[in-house]
Amino acid sequence: MAYIGSNIAVACHERNDRKIMRTNVRKIAFAGVVAALYATLTVSGAAIAYGPVQLRFAEVLCILPFFFPFSTVGLFIGCLIANILSPYGLLDIAAGSFATLISAYCTMSIGTINKESTPLKALACFPPVIFNALIIGAVIAWSMTSGTDAFWAAFAINGMQVGFGQLIVLYALGLPLMIYLPKIRLFTMLNEQYYYSIR
Repeated sequence: MAYIGSNIAVACHERNDRKIMRTNVRKIAFAGVVAALYATLTVSGAAIAYGPVQLRFAEVLCILPFFFPFSTVGLFIGCLIANILSPYGLLDIAAGSFATLISAYCTMSIGTINKESTPLKALACFPPVIFNALIIGAVIAWSMTSGTDAFWAAFAINGMQVGFGQLIVLYALGLPLMIYLPKIRLFTMLNEQYYYSIR
């Protein structure tokens, strides 16, 4: 009997391991799709996605960590790839990608509190606005002034311009999507698939 019980325990353990492995593979695949989407949307709209005045529609994907924490990595990688084409070079590749990573992490953290709260959804849209305004604003200002006395004035102007672009994308597009998405059957299926409840 002990032998049979041991075999049953091993079989259950192996089944759980396979289930976890399938879930992890799905999460990696999901993150890969997010990365590809971010990079593609940014590059295809390059005319308005880079520069002091930018409207990067790919940033709407920054709402995803609120619901799917593992999409944070996808956003980071997608931004890293997209910023290879940035006119600000390595500085934007590093700092811009970091801005997306820390924004996504903050949005993800807010999502762990309550995924149904509309005020929290509105708050979760704010990290990409503030971090991009500060970090990308600084990157552009530094590239323009090389750290001279004109830096702070350039930083104030560019920070506001980048922040305004983010504000439009995250609150005009992102917030309505955050409210509407949980009503879609596909979204519910994804939540069930990845073991993240919207409740």
